[in-house]
Amino acid sequence: MNTAERIFQAIFFEVSMLAIVVPISVLLAGFAAEKMVIVGIALSMIAMLWNYIYNIVFDKLAGDNRIERSLVVRIIHSCGFEFGMVAITLPVIAWYLNISWFEAIILEAGFLTFILVYTFIFNWLYDRYQPYKKWFGKGQLI
Repeated sequence: MNTAERIFQAIFFEVSMLAIVVPISVLLAGFAAEKMVIVGIALSMIAMLWNYIYNIVFDKLAGDNRIERSLVVRIIHSCGFEFGMVAITLPVIAWYLNISWFEAIILEAGFLTFILVYTFIFNWLYDRYQPYKKWFGKGQLI
């Protein structure tokens, strides 16, 4: 994927994920909607940068043929991304929501459980259907 495609993928991933995660986290965790929107947007911005960096490195290690990646490679991809995100975002969540590290870990565990599955499904579908090619024209730069 080129830079434009990677940016498109990251934004598409984050926007669709936020549309699901923010309302669910407000309902289940009981935080104010405004706080969860801010947390969601901040985490999404961090995740987009991490997504860009992580996928460049992962593609160099796993190869460019993304369509034929095995189940094991996809599981490794998803887990590596999410564990990196937890290390980066746990302190941010605890600080902004003014909660203990234990509470932040519980909240992150909920996010992690959802997003781990979501990441796997999103990337598998994205690689199969390659929606960016409809807008960017067979993977070329705009």
